[in-house]
Amino acid sequence: MTVKLFNPDGLPKPDVYRQVAIAEGSRLVFLAGQVARDADGNPVGAGDLAAQVEQAYLNVGRAMTEVGGSFDDVAKLTIYVVDWSPEKYPLLGEGVARAAAKLGVDPVKPITLLGVSALGEPDLMVEVEATAVLD
Repeated sequence: MTVKLFNPDGLPKPDVYRQVAIAEGSRLVFLAGQVARDADGNPVGAGDLAAQVEQAYLNVGRAMTEVGGSFDDVAKLTIYVVDWSPEKYPLLGEGVARAAAKLGVDPVKPITLLGVSALGEPDLMVEVEATAVLD
């Protein structure tokens, strides 16, 4: 499977994500939103957005490994952040960078970032869902 990520001419060229992913493969993986829970379902990073982002990204990576892929096979992410404001960008970036370092991947993907009023449980600050393509 290959995923080509790029910012096409005529669109903004952000540093923190790519506008387009072209994925070639035969199996689509639609991963439910991942949150700040460890393998036993215990909360991780109470009140700490960066820690919750890190755990959610690590969970995406673990799920991809379980289906025979890796985080590199992710073609698109959707990130939901409770009470989003631009001041939270550094914490979001910190969590992504820590997870990327642990996973050994380039985390820059096409993303959609959505501010929401709440998630499924009151302690959750972020949820990350993924779409991936595998051979």
